[in-house]
Amino acid sequence: MKRFSLSMLLALHAFFAVHAGDIKGIVINNTGERVAFATVLLKGSNTGGSTDNRGQFNLHRVSPGKYTLAVSFVSYKTKEMAIEVSSSNETIVVDTIILEPNSQQLNEVIVVGNSSTYTTRNPSSSIRLNQPLLKIPQNVQVISSQIMADQQIVSMSDGIARNVSGVTKLEHWGDSYTRINMRGSRASAFREGMNVTSSWGPLTEDMSFVDRIEFIKGPVGFMMSNGEPNGIYNVVTKKPTGQTKGAASFTFGSYDLYRTTLDLDGKLDKSGRLLYRFNAMGQTTNSMRAYEFAKRYSIAPVISYQLDDNTKLTAEYNYQYMESSNIGSYYSFSPDGYASLPQDYSILEPGLPSTVVNDHTFILNLQHDFNKNWRLTAQGAYFNYNKEGSSIWPSSLAANGDLVRKVSIGDAINEMKFGQVYINGKAQTGLVSHNVLAGFDTGDKHAWYDWSADQSHNLDSIGTYNIYNTNYTGGKPRYGYPTFDRSKSLKERANLTQVTQSYIGLYLQDELGFFNDQLRLTLAGRYTYVKESSYGTTKTEDRHFSPRVALSYSLDKNTSIYTLYDQSFSPQMGTLRSGKKVSPITGNNWEIGLKRNWFDNRWTTTVAAYQILRNNETASDPTNKQGVETFLVQVGQSKVKGVEVDLIGEVIPNLSMTTNYAYTDYRVTKSVNEKSPVGTRLAGYAKHNFNIWLEYKFTQACLDGFSLSLGQNTQLDRSTWNWGNTANNTASLPDYFRFDGAIGWQKNKLKLAVNIYNLFDRYLYSGSPYETYYYWQSEPPRNFRLNITYNF
Repeated sequence: MKRFSLSMLLALHAFFAVHAGDIKGIVINNTGERVAFATVLLKGSNTGGSTDNRGQFNLHRVSPGKYTLAVSFVSYKTKEMAIEVSSSNETIVVDTIILEPNSQQLNEVIVVGNSSTYTTRNPSSSIRLNQPLLKIPQNVQVISSQIMADQQIVSMSDGIARNVSGVTKLEHWGDSYTRINMRGSRASAFREGMNVTSSWGPLTEDMSFVDRIEFIKGPVGFMMSNGEPNGIYNVVTKKPTGQTKGAASFTFGSYDLYRTTLDLDGKLDKSGRLLYRFNAMGQTTNSMRAYEFAKRYSIAPVISYQLDDNTKLTAEYNYQYMESSNIGSYYSFSPDGYASLPQDYSILEPGLPSTVVNDHTFILNLQHDFNKNWRLTAQGAYFNYNKEGSSIWPSSLAANGDLVRKVSIGDAINEMKFGQVYINGKAQTGLVSHNVLAGFDTGDKHAWYDWSADQSHNLDSIGTYNIYNTNYTGGKPRYGYPTFDRSKSLKERANLTQVTQSYIGLYLQDELGFFNDQLRLTLAGRYTYVKESSYGTTKTEDRHFSPRVALSYSLDKNTSIYTLYDQSFSPQMGTLRSGKKVSPITGNNWEIGLKRNWFDNRWTTTVAAYQILRNNETASDPTNKQGVETFLVQVGQSKVKGVEVDLIGEVIPNLSMTTNYAYTDYRVTKSVNEKSPVGTRLAGYAKHNFNIWLEYKFTQACLDGFSLSLGQNTQLDRSTWNWGNTANNTASLPDYFRFDGAIGWQKNKLKLAVNIYNLFDRYLYSGSPYETYYYWQSEPPRNFRLNITYNF
């Protein structure tokens, strides 16, 4: 009997799979503009969907019969029309559906998926909060892959910062790693929920295999392992979707940029239990600076297997390769102040050895659903970063511009291992609901470096190279090129230049819901044990408990307010001049905020105000001998306070926007060092930061398929990298204004886009005073990228 029933089911499935039709159409409003994300339903059936961003819909495999097609959208009258699907396998193209405005709001709107490709309803599972973003009592901003595609962002260090309030990118060693600052100081770098922050490595992520980037403001140590109290950014990679699809792209740009990517997504078996995702990228580029270049490629295969109805195993591997010119080439140096040299100035020589990086990541993730309310997640990862190269920095710089360039060995190995187990669950006790998170994580980081002083080489003698001698054409430097001794392995050479850290953590959170979850009280805590050593210091151990309390309230289904208090714990690497190890940073955060989703999540807004106290703050010892000493000084306590406003999404039909503003103030409040008295302004932020990105998609007549974008980034009252001391004006940076634009065209599966950066061709840079001179890194003048993408 069972066999007969199964045969009948298969036969019926086969019949309706063949004898079914598709229904296609376009939805516009009364002014002729296409309506994106309108709800489309066949009344009396389970078949439905929504229009895409060009107002088109396609209902697949509709069984034969007569239906009423209903189309609805906020502020418009529902439009209904009769549809009949015959028994033949056909595609029905309905007449253009015109929606008329309604003075009254629709009583009910059925939402299918997200309403904008810019907005996101839920965070990734890797940050472990099993809640929509609207209900999370913290400022969390998500940058989607669509935003990155529209802005042609190709790496983590390439324009991401503009999309989140108060986030800035400071100068760094090439594109080998990214330093992101927010709420006054460095944000911890995470990959899939694991803290990969380090002085060197992993290699900054290429966006070809990245799905989204999540910015979590404020302390998150209670669940995400020890991290800075100002927040983290979490890079989420692409995973299989179960759909068979693909995309290939080619990018050409200024300075001989050539880049190609491939994204394949599909099934490896007919049942759909074994899925894959494969991303690959190849890129080569030169620079506005002479002799500067970079070659990169990456592969990122992912396989997921549904072991049974409740258990899924995902295996992920990322490999990134980079070969580049000397990583110090981005810097300019002058005794006469910022921007006193040409924007394309270069200190490189054509014969200097290049830097090569090999970066490997393995991640294994297991998810098991005990039932619809409880899920267990276990994750293990191994990161391996290997760099062989050199850096360049002044050995001396005289007031007349005579520069002695010193090239030092710059090899590094960074190995990281992580293990995580956590459980998410929901329960009910009487009238109180519980959203529970509990977990355990462990990590081990070990880095080996060789930038020893005896492995350095002066290219020049005093007077043979001058920064103002514009007739200098390179060639062989006065003392020739360096040769480094790598006869021993790096791990053998890295005697006193090792950094190790291992930790374990236990955490528990319960979000109690009252009045049908309208009011939510969060109680959480984390216990962390960590031991570490750095640069030959004795191993130290620290233990810390970090509490967290939050209260959030839903004013309606689209609006919530919250208040939050939590703490963080972050061990610090480095030593004082006395030989003592620096104390770990402890911090606490007060935050209040308001979140709202507008028009069925077409656009969202967040307003937050915060104050963070950081204990045991450190800064670079200003008496360090350049290029030789790396001692720190203990500042004491600092306070950063500010206000953040974010708006993202489609504010009106066809107009998408990402805009934000942040006010930040960061100063010493308790001092244990005379070199940084109370009131001293600390480094690494802009007091006022405003960004906007607008994209308008045309849907009418001959302009149908075209898009136009404009964006700007403003940073006012910038403090410098080093101290940010306002005692004299020479330490501050000038205000920063950058404007970008883009034009695009899309037709079916083909998309073309041209992005122009630094439209007004300004001399843009960041930098700092350094002993008797200034250094800075300049951005390119006006430049462009042309991208062609084909989806299949």
